[in-house]
Amino acid sequence: MSSIWAVVPAAGTGRRLGGEIPKQYREIARIPLLEHTLRALLRSPDIRGVMVALDPSDRRADGIPSLTDVRVETTPGGAERSASVLAGLKALADRVTSDDWILVHDAARPCLDYPSLCALIEHARGCGEGVILAEPVADTLKRVDGEGAITATVDRSALWRAQTPQLFPFHQLHHALEACLADGVNVTDEAMAVELAGGRVRVLPGPPSNIKVTLEADLAFAELLLHQQNREDA
Repeated sequence: MSSIWAVVPAAGTGRRLGGEIPKQYREIARIPLLEHTLRALLRSPDIRGVMVALDPSDRRADGIPSLTDVRVETTPGGAERSASVLAGLKALADRVTSDDWILVHDAARPCLDYPSLCALIEHARGCGEGVILAEPVADTLKRVDGEGAITATVDRSALWRAQTPQLFPFHQLHHALEACLADGVNVTDEAMAVELAGGRVRVLPGPPSNIKVTLEADLAFAELLLHQQNREDA
C-alpha cells in the first residue's frame, strides 16, 4: 500500500430522511453532516487526499469549511451512489499508482472515530485485501412473504451489517465498479461490486456508534454520539 485516497459520495438527496435540503447538509450542533464527516477523515495523516463527489447544481457545498482544505477536492457526482464513487475514482486516476488504495466513506456517517479509522487502515495493510467496517447482526431476523407472514427465522450467526469506510486497492475497485455499470447492476456498497468481480473482502468489527444518518431520529442520536466523542478527545 503506497498512498490512500478517500472518496466521499455526496451528490444524493437523502430521500428517506426528507426535509428541504439533502441530508449531507443537515446540521448537527450547527455543523453540516458533511463537515463532520470530512473532519473525521482529515484527522488521519495516512489519507493523502479526499475527493468529494457533489451535485454540481447544489451550491450548499460552498459553505462547507473542509472543502477548502488543501487535501480536499471535488468532482461532479452521479444520480446513484456507485456512479458518484466511480466519478471520484476517475477524477483521481491521473495521479494514483498501482499500489494506491481507495477508502470510500458515506457522507452521512459523521461519527467515525479515529481509532476505528486507524484500525481499518492497519488491517488492510496487514492482510493486503479489501476490508470494510461492519457490525455483527444482533437482532433476530425473519423472512416474510408478500402478505406479511413469517416464513422462516434466518440464522444470523454469519450475518454482518456493512458500514463504511471501505478500503480497497484502487484498480480493483475501479474495474469492479465499471463492470457493474456495464452489466447494469446497481450495487449498494463497494464491497458488493468487488464481490461480484470475484474479489475477497474481509470485515473488521466497527463500533455501533458509526451510524448512518437515514431517519430524522438519527440526527439527535448522532449529536449525542459526537458530543461523547468530543468529551473523550478533550
